[in-house]
Amino acid sequence: MHYSHKSELALICAASLEQGWPGNHWLWCWTQWFETDNPSSHEDMENLAKIVRKHPGQICPDPIDIEARTLSGLTPEEAGDIIQITGRGFICRKRNRPDRQCEDYKVRFSCPLPYCGDIVCWTNWYARDDPSVTSEWETLEDLQSENPGEICQEPVYIQTVSTHTLSPASYTGENFFVCNEAAGLICRQKDQMPGTCRDHKIRFGCPCR
Repeated sequence: MHYSHKSELALICAASLEQGWPGNHWLWCWTQWFETDNPSSHEDMENLAKIVRKHPGQICPDPIDIEARTLSGLTPEEAGDIIQITGRGFICRKRNRPDRQCEDYKVRFSCPLPYCGDIVCWTNWYARDDPSVTSEWETLEDLQSENPGEICQEPVYIQTVSTHTLSPASYTGENFFVCNEAAGLICRQKDQMPGTCRDHKIRFGCPCR
């Protein structure tokens, strides 16, 4: 893993903020969790603009990623929900579930350090798999096995981007079966409505040592 000394991290952060966000993505962190919407008859939606209005100064104007969990702490895949994350926020549509029910979700956003203050060290970027007719797998277990000693056992953050455009995965409109720091990324073609899984690369944020 390529670790940076904390003084170097501070310089990188300053350069990133001076260049504007998003710019240099070396340093980012997760905000606190927010929950502003309860599941309605159609969906559970956590809208970024609404959350920013309700919590001024606590979320950056243009987050580079969004993470969603149920109020009990489950990931969407663990809860059995198919979700969509866009630049505007998070949506769980009840029509995508056989029982027509969505869990109640909370969300957090990936922003520059001044919004949350965590310091992490990032691994290299990895792209072990190409999209097939069924799926793309960039799992933590496989990457740790194929790159011994390069990824910590329990990452605290994950960052995923399209290999072609470098757009954050959460902005591509894809529905991910798995996308979290504990498991990595799995995109299944059958979950895309419409479209297909793009090719992604992934890296993990680990405690600096």
